[in-house]
Amino acid sequence: MISSYNWKGKVILVAEDEEINYLFLDEVLNRTGAKVLWAKNGKEAIEMYRKNRVDLILMDLKMPEMNGYEAMQQIKDNKGTTKIIAQTAFAMSGEREEILDAGFDGYISKPIKIAELLKLMEKNFSIDD
Repeated sequence: MISSYNWKGKVILVAEDEEINYLFLDEVLNRTGAKVLWAKNGKEAIEMYRKNRVDLILMDLKMPEMNGYEAMQQIKDNKGTTKIIAQTAFAMSGEREEILDAGFDGYISKPIKIAELLKLMEKNFSIDD
């Protein structure tokens, strides 16, 4: 399933404060050929975004120092066109609409289902092509 995705040359920034969640995503995404970067909070995510050519960001919403909403807003305010997918363990009724209305390009709830994640990412990559 994962081997059908070839994202060689793509750079994915994972903004995630929980190491176990990052390691899971890193394991999955490395099998697609993508290069994976790790930011442990929103401030690091903005720094890494500015210093690297990033094709897609997986942004946790609840992080220390700066949450995912604030980090996404700063990236988008600086004319950022990189697609940003929100990821959260706190999926409540109506939250999906709230997240998309805030400016995220997609949304996935934790625990993350690999097939759902890859499909959502592929859709966001193809928007750019």
